Amino acid sequence: MTKTHFNSGSLRGVLALLVLLGSLVTASDLFAAPAQPPDASHRLYDRVMEEFRHKDYNAALAGFRFFLELHAQSSLSANAQYWMGECQYRMGHYKDALGSFYNVISYYPLSQKFAASTLKIGQIYAKQGEWEKALMMYGRVADQYPDSSEADVARKALEAASAKSETVSAELN
Repeated sequence: MTKTHFNSGSLRGVLALLVLLGSLVTASDLFAAPAQPPDASHRLYDRVMEEFRHKDYNAALAGFRFFLELHAQSSLSANAQYWMGECQYRMGHYKDALGSFYNVISYYPLSQKFAASTLKIGQIYAKQGEWEKALMMYGRVADQYPDSSEADVARKALEAASAKSETVSAELN
């Protein structure tokens, strides 16, 4: 076994180097993860959202479908599925939108878009005149997400439906 001998000059050099490094880099910098540029899935998602914001729903719909084909396991998959439904809803394709929103609640139960998807399902049922289903979905949103903005919309829809049914009942009597 060989011994390494440091003379005082080399030891001072090592200490000087450590002091210099210490002034340039903190310990947390040495162990911190490097800053990550947005990955391809985030860049694509952001580009498709721009199409949606510009109300080019056909392009956005195609983009979200493409996104899901390429990045099915992305953390943005539930959002892409939701926005597909929004595109379809805004184009008046309610049956397709219903399928997209049901996909969110079926495949992404922990998604931040769960309440919004459930609300949209209720709104589609209301547009189609399926009041029982609509009221059930509104009730679900209000009960499961009571503090959400979606619950506020659902409660207003429930109140409006209740007022309407009371008016109809009064007219029939």
